[in-house]
Amino acid sequence: MAASSPYYPPVGFHFQVEFELDGASVRDASFQEVTGLSATVETVKLAEGGQNRFSHQLPVRASYEKISLKRGLVNDSALIRWCRDAIENFSFAPVNLTITLLNEQREPMAAWYVYNAYPVKWSVSSFNAQESNVAVETLELQFNYFNIL
Repeated sequence: MAASSPYYPPVGFHFQVEFELDGASVRDASFQEVTGLSATVETVKLAEGGQNRFSHQLPVRASYEKISLKRGLVNDSALIRWCRDAIENFSFAPVNLTITLLNEQREPMAAWYVYNAYPVKWSVSSFNAQESNVAVETLELQFNYFNIL
């Protein structure tokens, strides 16, 4: 019998984010953090006549958190132009994006395909003359749903 290799959970620090901007796949700059890949099934409470011990919880739809992306501040990029156009001109052009978890050889281990994302918040970390921190920008995206590839 062949010995099976042990399972090692993947590390969460080796990933990439690709946006589909203007018909092309854009890997704008590396992000240091991605949060918000979360789905919750909403339910509705239904009380059954004659049943007093419990009420039924029936599934209604899935809801999704906003995705938050953090990276070092970038002056100009296709992603920032897309974000500024939405915030400054109120011109929204939803895009799809792929968040991919990579292994040591930079091969995909898991991926999440996010549909119709658009920016709802952009912020920059605070500036402090007494610290030597990198200026970090945070981009928050609302989206319809995601699929696990």
